[in-house]
Parts: sequence; structure tokens; C-alpha cells
Amino acid sequence: MNPISMNSESMNHNISRYELDTVELHKDTLRYVDVGDGPPVVLVHGLLGSHESWAGQIERLSDKYRVIAPDLFGHGSSDKPSGDYSLSSHAATIRDLLVHLDIDSAPMVGHSLGGGIVMQAMYLFPDRVERIALVSSGGLGPEVSLLLKAATLPGSELVLPVLAANWVRTSTETVIDKLSAWGLPIRLGKSMEEAWRSFETLANKGSREAFLASTRAVVGPRGQTVSAKQHFEKFAALHSLLVWGGKDPMIPASHADNIRREVPNSRIEIFSSAGHFPQLDEPELFFRILDDFLMTDKTVEIPTTTAVSN
Repeated sequence: MNPISMNSESMNHNISRYELDTVELHKDTLRYVDVGDGPPVVLVHGLLGSHESWAGQIERLSDKYRVIAPDLFGHGSSDKPSGDYSLSSHAATIRDLLVHLDIDSAPMVGHSLGGGIVMQAMYLFPDRVERIALVSSGGLGPEVSLLLKAATLPGSELVLPVLAANWVRTSTETVIDKLSAWGLPIRLGKSMEEAWRSFETLANKGSREAFLASTRAVVGPRGQTVSAKQHFEKFAALHSLLVWGGKDPMIPASHADNIRREVPNSRIEIFSSAGHFPQLDEPELFFRILDDFLMTDKTVEIPTTTAVSN
């Protein structure tokens, strides 16, 4: 991998490579990708993310599926209203979007916070969820990055605007670009690239408030406060897949063991060289595994396996 320039246009969160549709839900505008003509599949991004968190996967999947990838409220190009950013509220948004699109049910793929949202949707609206794929998912254990814990502390709303200020970000990018130009091994993988791109959205007041509200709804100073364990028994009758990056610094891959123990028929895939965004770090491998999972007949038992990336 070659050193990257963090000033590249690809880091601009205001630029989308997809045409976005819109729907008004409860007087707020939700924007989403809707492409492809096959059976539907819903992609739900994580904290500070957007439909762009699925870049590359949308193109691959849309050759066979109808891909629905919303920008959750408070994220991306969707409105950022003051109000409820709980898992239940986000799950209800997904349900409302499916109603608007006249889709009775669909497989749901959730990344990070999106994994918690998908599991909450399964709990609240089981008839809407055909099967679930969780990617570096929240809600499976207390351990989480110190950065997310810090966001729950009093005063973080005063610190974040400074950290996300344009002059701070520009200075950081300049330093990294200069170090790369001098031949030093400053390399960002796709996961880190997306994490930085997501961090830039905190410069926006609405995005920042939504981030704090969403984070504090599921994380406290000691770690994740919301657990899906009480819902694990529902997985027994539902096809489920977990994909994790073995080098995930945000949520440890060891959380997959909680599913492995409680739901033996779930399929577990660990990409040993990937970070928090395995769908970006190992796009071809991720697509092959997800496509295989989506195509597996519902009556066939799902094997538990581990994928090792090079």
C-alpha cells in the first residue's frame, strides 16, 4: 500500500459517488441509496458513518440485489434533528424506510452501531428481518475503544469542537503528508482512512450532537452499556453471520466468541489483517462471504468458520 494524502478529495464527506433518494419521516428528511433490481438487502452504517461506509460493496451487491443503504438521522446527508438517537429510534427509522419502499422484509447488514440497530430491529420488528449479518458489531460485550468512552464524559461536548476544528485537522493532514513525502512509513489502511473521514463530520454541530447522543445511548465510562445477550435465543431460528477485523481497535474481535458460544450455528468470519471496517479492508473477501450467506437457503444449517485474510 502506498502512502496516502489525507487532503485527497476522497476524504471529503460531502461528496457522494451515489445518487441519493429522499423520504420525509416525521417531518425530517432521510437520504438513502436504492440501487439494483434483485432481492432487497439493507446496509446499516455505524457511528459517524454514512452509506459511504459501504463503498465498493454497494456496487458489487447491486449486480445481484436491490441494495438499500440509508444515511441514518444525524449522519451523512440526512437531517440531524434534536431528539431520540437510541437503538430503538434508529431501528424504527429502518422499519419506516422499508414501509415507504413497500418492502415487507429483507436481510439486514449492520456495521458497528449499525449491528446494534439491526439486532434491535430483529427484536422489535422480527417480521421485517429475514436474516442478519453483523460487522464489527456493537452490543456483544462491554469492551470498547477508550475514545468512545471519553465521548461519554462530561465536558466532551466542549472538547470535540476543538479536536474537529478545521485548523487542527488541516495541521494533522499537513504533518502526515510531509512525513510521507520524506519517505517515512506513514500509511493508512482503508479502515483508518474511513475513520478519519468520519471524524471530520464532527466539525458540524448537528453531526456532533447526534454523535454524542448516539454514543451515550449505548456507551458509558466503563464501556458498552447495552447488550444483546438477552436476545441471543432469537438467533437460533434466524440465519446470522458475524464478520470482524482481527486488528479492530474500536471493538475487539473477541466479542464474536459471545455469539459463538451462545449461538453455535452462527457463521463467524475473522479477517486477521483487517481493522474496524473489514468491508473496506478486504472488499473482495467480504463480498464473497456476504453473498454466500445471502444466497444460502434458509433451511440449510450454516457452518461456523473463520476466514483468514492475507
